Amino acid sequence: MASRFMLCSFKTCPWVQRAAIVLREKQIPYEINYIDPDKRPDWFLAISPHSKVPVLQIDGRDSLFESNAIAEYLDETAVPRLHPEDAIERARNRAWTDYVATFSGAVTGALYADTEEEFAARSAKIPGPFGKLEAALAGRGNNGPYFNGPKLSLVDAAYAPFLQRYTFMDRLRPLGIIEKMPHLAAWRDALLAAPAVRASTVAEIETAWRENLVKHQRWLARFVPQEKPAAAIAR
Repeated sequence: MASRFMLCSFKTCPWVQRAAIVLREKQIPYEINYIDPDKRPDWFLAISPHSKVPVLQIDGRDSLFESNAIAEYLDETAVPRLHPEDAIERARNRAWTDYVATFSGAVTGALYADTEEEFAARSAKIPGPFGKLEAALAGRGNNGPYFNGPKLSLVDAAYAPFLQRYTFMDRLRPLGIIEKMPHLAAWRDALLAAPAVRASTVAEIETAWRENLVKHQRWLARFVPQEKPAAAIAR
């Protein structure tokens, strides 16, 4: 009998999206439970040591937290395997997966800036980790479109949400960074077009992401287009 999976999420969380991409790529049925980040219920706090998402509940008995642990568990227990079979390549994949924290920190640091000066200082740090991935992709010598070649991997699942968030940010305030990195740009485009990535979020994820910026009054929110009042449209 197949296990029943429940993924606990915030609607725009990129770390939950990472787990959802793995579930989608493996075609594992799952339910999703959206937690209000401002009113996290006691049952959720009891199973999430950091009080964060994602948490994957299995058959209503076991709970796993941390997106990397969830991805590794799913890869060990369900086909197709998304890690390479070769031990050295698998270790390299895990190492680059660990680097996602540095990569994501540069992206989210900029998008959560509260002032123009803070945004400028933080966005100036993005080319560093982006350049590391550009060099890694260039040096892998495969024809893509994904990190290991034609097959989506756990590395792809880890970076896709943050390349997507960078793209959302870049549409509001163009930075001109990824355009200088052809391998990274091509990887980003392939990931955002991948079926598992496209199916891994709520509908209209970019709109929801923008609404979250406005709700938390981030500096980038000033670039979110404002809808005209219905009366003004009627005139």
